[in-house]
Amino acid sequence: MSAPPTHADYQLSQLDQLEAESIHIFREVAAEFEKPVLMFSGGKDSIVMLRLAEKAFYPAKIPFPLLQVDTGLDFDEVLATRDNWVNRLGVRLVVASVEEAITQGIVIDDGKTSRNRMQTATLLHAIEENGFTAAFGGGRRDEEKARAKERVYSHRDDFGQWDPKMQRPELWSLYNGRIHGGEHMRIFPLSNWTELDIWHYLGQEGVEIPEIYYAHQRRVFKRDGMWLTESSHNPCKPGEEVQELTVRFRTVGDLTLTGAVESEADTIPKIIEEVAIARVTERGATRGDDRFSEAAMEDRKKEGYF
Repeated sequence: MSAPPTHADYQLSQLDQLEAESIHIFREVAAEFEKPVLMFSGGKDSIVMLRLAEKAFYPAKIPFPLLQVDTGLDFDEVLATRDNWVNRLGVRLVVASVEEAITQGIVIDDGKTSRNRMQTATLLHAIEENGFTAAFGGGRRDEEKARAKERVYSHRDDFGQWDPKMQRPELWSLYNGRIHGGEHMRIFPLSNWTELDIWHYLGQEGVEIPEIYYAHQRRVFKRDGMWLTESSHNPCKPGEEVQELTVRFRTVGDLTLTGAVESEADTIPKIIEEVAIARVTERGATRGDDRFSEAAMEDRKKEGYF
């Protein structure tokens, strides 16, 4: 009989490795930056981010506030989930309203620009007004090509803008957080996660997410190849016909630009099966704001977008 091993062969799963990396990033930022904030929309990525922040500092409370840029066109289910998380964790929520930004003259509403695109100036004003020096975002590199080339620590100049040619190296996961007055960092702790990783983690953690991520009946109409929600904010154009279908949302945002997909996936295991065979990212498939041009996301990020 062979002798038993003298030590166990400890091996972290892929999710455990991703979780550990993200928790490390949260703790680094909390130790290094004077006034961080976590951008929280109530969507799946920001929920995973908030769950990781909860674990990173447990049993203490999360040591920074949450920030939501409110377009006034968010799904009710998403806002309800946002409020439930905020109440459960007892964290402070800062809401930057696009409507208020228009009223104050921070943003100009020309009647053509979507509320989604108006988020950029609203966000930059909120960061400057509150003096935030670092802002956590839920962007992942698999979502879109502009996000694929962005670092974990993403420097923003004193105008809140991103220069992809001036990014800092992050060898051996060493992050350079030095900034000058008026500048700030965007921090992306989910950079190395994929959509599939997000869903596996949500299934593992069993946390609350908006019901619209699951298959449900909804009145929708087709525009630009996407099923959009019938709403007073989003009236049908001539030739568009409303249908009631079984759909779900892969991503959530401005309801006038966020498309649903036909689906019967009403549980997380079914969603995982669906995502595993998908060949188009959730943003590419269902976000109208990314379809203005080939470089739509990069152009907006250079201006200061998430």
